[in-house]
Amino acid sequence: MTCHDTGDGSVQVGAGAAGAGAATATLPLTDRQIILVGRPNVGKSTLFNLLTGSHQKTMNVPRTTVSVEVGTWALATGERVSITDLPGTYSLNPTSPDEEVTAHAVDDFAREIAAAEEDSHRLAVVVLDATALGSSLYLYAQTRLSGVPVVVALSMNDMAAASGTSVDPERLARALGAPVVPINPRLGRGAAELEAALDRVDRAPSALIPLPIFDDPAATSSTVNPGADPAAGVSPSGVSPLETDEELERAHTLFGWVREVLEHIQPADEGQDGSSAKGRATPSDRLDRFLLRPLYGIPVFLAVLWATFQLTTTISGPIQDWLEGLVTGPLTSGVSGLLELASAPRWLMSLTVDGLIAGVGTVVSFLPLMAIIFTMIFLLEDSGYLARVAVMADRAMQSLGLDGRAVLPLVIGFGCNIPALTATKTIPDARQRLLTGLLIPYSSCTARLVIYLLLASVFFPGHAGTVVFAMYIVSALVILGVAYALRKTAFRSLVREPLVIVLPAYQTPRFGSLGRAVALRCSGFARRAGVVILALSMGVWTLMAIPVDGEHAIGDMDMPVQSSLFGAASSAIAPIFEPAGFGDWHISASLITGFVAKEAVVGTLATTYGMDEPAEGVAPRDLSAQLHATFDASSSGYPALAAAAFMVFCLVYTPCMVTVAEQKRLFGAKITAASVGGSILLAWLLAVGIFQIGRLFL
Repeated sequence: MTCHDTGDGSVQVGAGAAGAGAATATLPLTDRQIILVGRPNVGKSTLFNLLTGSHQKTMNVPRTTVSVEVGTWALATGERVSITDLPGTYSLNPTSPDEEVTAHAVDDFAREIAAAEEDSHRLAVVVLDATALGSSLYLYAQTRLSGVPVVVALSMNDMAAASGTSVDPERLARALGAPVVPINPRLGRGAAELEAALDRVDRAPSALIPLPIFDDPAATSSTVNPGADPAAGVSPSGVSPLETDEELERAHTLFGWVREVLEHIQPADEGQDGSSAKGRATPSDRLDRFLLRPLYGIPVFLAVLWATFQLTTTISGPIQDWLEGLVTGPLTSGVSGLLELASAPRWLMSLTVDGLIAGVGTVVSFLPLMAIIFTMIFLLEDSGYLARVAVMADRAMQSLGLDGRAVLPLVIGFGCNIPALTATKTIPDARQRLLTGLLIPYSSCTARLVIYLLLASVFFPGHAGTVVFAMYIVSALVILGVAYALRKTAFRSLVREPLVIVLPAYQTPRFGSLGRAVALRCSGFARRAGVVILALSMGVWTLMAIPVDGEHAIGDMDMPVQSSLFGAASSAIAPIFEPAGFGDWHISASLITGFVAKEAVVGTLATTYGMDEPAEGVAPRDLSAQLHATFDASSSGYPALAAAAFMVFCLVYTPCMVTVAEQKRLFGAKITAASVGGSILLAWLLAVGIFQIGRLFL
């Protein structure tokens, strides 16, 4: 990844050779370009948030699904510095697309520095964890040897001191040959000192002391294959970075240097794991003995999940209802009154109220839910607990080709798919993150529960609870089946690897930085997902506002659904569902609005029958009779079987438009379109299979 002056007051961020011809993101022009390098869970992103504040954005590296954070740091001198927070990695010998992006960024910086006739003003900040230096020094050495000027940011100093393992920054700086700045970004400390150190190195990069590791100058060049594609996990030749004897020998030499540094800076009676040579355990060690045992750890994890869903229900639910009431009540009444005073035509009133305001209301009503889920995820991650969840779930997730960090998004998906997709950010590998994101829409969210309750109470009155439970079993089976199919096709190159993760020490989350992070995530969701939601809302309104007969005008609020273009479209696609037993326009109309929001399926069924929406899980007798008559006619006498096929279709087919918008934000339009198309096809095949095979046994 590279940063280039465009000549028009901006900086372009690309992906080296692999990003040629791809779109780039622009930032305000700055003299310095800084990359943040570090292993996962080292505090790198927290430092990035401290330095950039709200002046940051998320962007995908061209031709990959890897996202990076790019921001602007306003220095005390008034200069603005561009910073890129690179994906966490343990070395510059990449084994995943995320690590490939980081390795390429360092390699590109080194090339541009070597090619610059004057000072290039390109620097790297390598973040080291004071509680586990051994896991970070190898990456530091590789970055230094690439030729990029480096400043070290030493994090977790308070945790190291509490565990009895102290690190002297000056002693460490002499051993590393580079400035070492103690930081505590969670408390807002270290930014000024880091700025001063970067300024010194930028003015005199030659003052850095060379590392006495290799005698051969050629050995200090970058280890990254310059022709490798960041979208792939290996180099174009198919040879992994450490497969040659020469590279293995270099790695052995680097590890030897790491050992020497640790022996030099660490007293003889202390170890790098935070305990003394006598075996004194830290508070984190003692807590892990409890939480990492399945007998205790799994119930604790389930309790954490229950608390998350309980907070979502008890806190966000009323707030969502209040916001929705505010939009549909005072806001709608006020806008309608103004339009009436202006003698606006009825179609304009309908467009504004039923299209624009309804779309805005959808976005606004989801913000409390997103804020609570974001808060919980950040709390779990910042406290260090999320890494423990990954360890406990790793064995089960390995069967899907994923590691343990995928369990949290998949489980959250049963509450709501939208924050579950956002939770995939905790998975460091891009391909595993993408695979998890493609599986999440098959987690049966609570919005689908409304559909199950209605149809189960109508068609299976004596076994409604069993039927609803069976739908969640079906959801789990679909996730397993889709995961298996994807692993054998599009993700067949995804290699199962053991989970390698450094367990950070437990720490108290800092609510100041947490609040800023949640606000940034929510505002990003509102901006990006809001565009998609408003567009779809306006599209549905357009279909329902345009009449197909001469008896009604455009936007006529009294027009029956069947007389609109929406009703005509529903009738046109109804035959597609005849093999599944529910080829009726009422049903297909509900599936169209179900794409906007799954809760709308029940409301649309009631609307198309000319009734008010029923209470959750309770069907009025007339609606029950109408549904029975419809499914009986469309299925030729197998209404319960057709209802079961319909429920499975609602489970599997495209999730709500907000979920689709979040998928597009995270993974791009092409992948989202493939996911949507695949889910519709799979839903149709399953529904047809259930109905056609079921008829053979009834």
